[in-house]
Amino acid sequence: MRYDKAIGTEIIARFEARPELLVQILNAIVARYGFIPEDAVRHLAEELNLSRADVHGVVHYYHDFRTAPPGKTVVKVCQAESCQAMGSRELTAHVRERLQLDLNETSADGRYTLEPVYCLGNCACSPAVMINDRVYGRVDAVRFDDALAAGMQEVN
Repeated sequence: MRYDKAIGTEIIARFEARPELLVQILNAIVARYGFIPEDAVRHLAEELNLSRADVHGVVHYYHDFRTAPPGKTVVKVCQAESCQAMGSRELTAHVRERLQLDLNETSADGRYTLEPVYCLGNCACSPAVMINDRVYGRVDAVRFDDALAAGMQEVN
């Protein structure tokens, strides 16, 4: 989906073109496009009277802002201490092998995106994984494969 300046201007206007609301504006752009297009960075800088470096810095500071379209299925594996203590490193290795992706990559066919996350708020059920917007706890290799299959059925 190509960035449309008119839509961007509408989003900016909803936040009264206030530069201090840049994060909220970026969230609205992600809600519309699924990522932050490069054209949006330039447009926001112009409309909010910020430098492109300012906007770029905010986009890259927050891990939920993507600069490329995500895959159809987004898999997030928790890397926080609680999950690491319960096996998330081994789980991450399994997920990487299963999806044939490294962290922060999207498959060439656009089917999967694999991302690290640093807390899903499910520490009591570590290790945790999120597939699209659904959180799974006490995940091992078998549970991941089952959850992925279930998640793919929901997407298709």
